[in-house]
Amino acid sequence: MEEMVEKIKLELTLRKDYLKRNEIETVYFGGGTPSLLKPIMIESILSTIQKEYNGIWKEVTLEANPDDLSKENLMAWKSLGIDRLSLGIQSFNPKVLKFYNRAHSAEESKDAIRKSREMGFDKFSLDLIYGFPHKDHSIWENDLKEALSLDPGHISSYALTVEPKTALGTWEKKGQFQSASEDFVAEQFEFLQNATENAGYIQYEISNFGKPEQFALHNTNYWKGIPYLGIGPSAHSFDGKNRGANPSNNSLYIKSLSENKIPFKSEDLKDEDLLNEYILTGLRTIWGIDLKMIQEKFHVNLKEEKKSILDQMNTEGWLLWKDNTLSLSKKGKLLADSISSALFT
Repeated sequence: MEEMVEKIKLELTLRKDYLKRNEIETVYFGGGTPSLLKPIMIESILSTIQKEYNGIWKEVTLEANPDDLSKENLMAWKSLGIDRLSLGIQSFNPKVLKFYNRAHSAEESKDAIRKSREMGFDKFSLDLIYGFPHKDHSIWENDLKEALSLDPGHISSYALTVEPKTALGTWEKKGQFQSASEDFVAEQFEFLQNATENAGYIQYEISNFGKPEQFALHNTNYWKGIPYLGIGPSAHSFDGKNRGANPSNNSLYIKSLSENKIPFKSEDLKDEDLLNEYILTGLRTIWGIDLKMIQEKFHVNLKEEKKSILDQMNTEGWLLWKDNTLSLSKKGKLLADSISSALFT
């Protein structure tokens, strides 16, 4: 762990010009379980960022598991300037938590929020997973009821997906696990939309729901195409024109930096790629895509070139129009990926 932290700090130093000295607004510790790091390690990473990068941070988020939220950790994180916690709750159901191999209980999740508030934290996000196969929607309905009763202000929720070469993928291949049907998952997504809306949350991105003034600034910038720098194994970066990633293998990452080499591999993006990505990410949000900007920047008249497709989508009630901005209706959000790909150039 100590070696990894040292290499992360070295990468921060070696890549300090990646964002062309633009000011840093947000810092996000995620992509694993950063709450396992000792506070002094987090402090050393933050110190390196302060030394090498410009900007006054508006948001510093730490992903954490509920069982890592001791009063000592919370006090230390708060003193370091971490002001937002993203908690991997996933579910409040004991059977589901055991299936997901989570170490915490439902009570520990609730207690984590209480302790965090006592220590001065007031910005949270709860991660929940829907689509767990069951005879009805009772587990999911209760998960949402419990989550909203805690009034976190922000909820990120994703469907359970089965990836090959994972334990779940192997079980499914052997017939030991059967995923829920698409209709079942869609029904849970609609229930999520309705329950959060009734509680005063805005679905500002397909999988993210926040009360006004509590949207995640870090992720909002990402969806709006603002450049970002990713540090560590598997981390992705985007400078506004090109993107790339670090190796996912820890040993390769450490070896490269031990030789004072940046492990990052860049991928050149053509205008077509940048436009399609803008469509994909923009349509996931309430801000949608700006058709006038697309025409001026990419010389593509989407309204004309995709007229028949857009007309059909309008008839289905999937689209919302405001001046030159196109976004998705509640119904359209169920088909966001399909709609985006149909509009790709």
